[in-house]
Amino acid sequence: MRFLIAGLGSIGRRHLRNLLALGQKDIVLYRTGRSTLPDDELERFPVATDLAEALRRFRPTAVIVANPTALHLEVAVPAARAGCHLLLEKPIAADLREVPLLQSAVEAGRARVLVGFQFRFHPTLQKVKQWLRQGQIGRVHFIRAHWGEYLPDWHPWEDYRQSYAARADLGGGVVRTLCHPLDYVRDLLGEAQVAWAFTAHLSALELQGVEDTAEIGLRFASGAAGSVHLNYHQRPPAHFLEVLGSEGTIRWAYESGVARLLAPDRSVVQTAALPPGWERNQMFLDEMRHFLAVVQGREAPRCSLHDGIRALTLTIDALRLAQGLAPAHGGAEGLG
Repeated sequence: MRFLIAGLGSIGRRHLRNLLALGQKDIVLYRTGRSTLPDDELERFPVATDLAEALRRFRPTAVIVANPTALHLEVAVPAARAGCHLLLEKPIAADLREVPLLQSAVEAGRARVLVGFQFRFHPTLQKVKQWLRQGQIGRVHFIRAHWGEYLPDWHPWEDYRQSYAARADLGGGVVRTLCHPLDYVRDLLGEAQVAWAFTAHLSALELQGVEDTAEIGLRFASGAAGSVHLNYHQRPPAHFLEVLGSEGTIRWAYESGVARLLAPDRSVVQTAALPPGWERNQMFLDEMRHFLAVVQGREAPRCSLHDGIRALTLTIDALRLAQGLAPAHGGAEGLG
């Protein structure tokens, strides 16, 4: 298999290292020359600066789309049309307008697509999913996800003000950049819609036309309600989840990696902890191992293009509702 990596920022380089760790060495880099990171680890790989030529000349089996969000479909659409399978980073695009082009390209090229929501590979979050499938807390009434980061500490090797996360023109802002909970709450509880949303730039961070805070209300097809809080200014950072049911509560904390299943009397029924020695990169490594199986046709994508479209729809609806606009989901329900 031959892989083309588009985008050599932190996530693109992580995917490169994980491909190598899994024994994949036939790798081509598609570069625009805008990366601000050192090039030392990239020097031994062939480089293409024109995408059409790269697809024609190297004929990659799969393309890893890891460039800024606003530029994803500029790579993903021609790559899928050329028959390349895709590992497409989240969110799949900055908006929904060109998603039908991607769907048509995927269908025409018979491409298999895995969307890069790595929390689908977090072991104790998957244990939470198992508990919910088993009905361990009865009927779910409410789910709450909270994720706050301090953006300047996120990638300390680069100027956060120039990063895609801080710039509207690159598809940044906290709702798009930290949209993982919008995917995993749907994975846990099923289909959802945005009921209301609030976004603002509350901190002194120097952002370029994007929000640093969001509070998003959700309603689920199951009848449950939920909320997601996201921010760029929390110190120390915090990432946690709570699920309230008729027969108990589930609590999960990313920092410790521990999930707890609590009975109505507050007693701990079950506890799930991370495997010994587990590190954050294990999610990405497991994701890449799964992607290799998807490319080879041995496994179905754990996070499909349909899932990616639904997560993007929730993201865009939250941004639109926060601006007092009608949600886009009515026009996007048939997507994916």
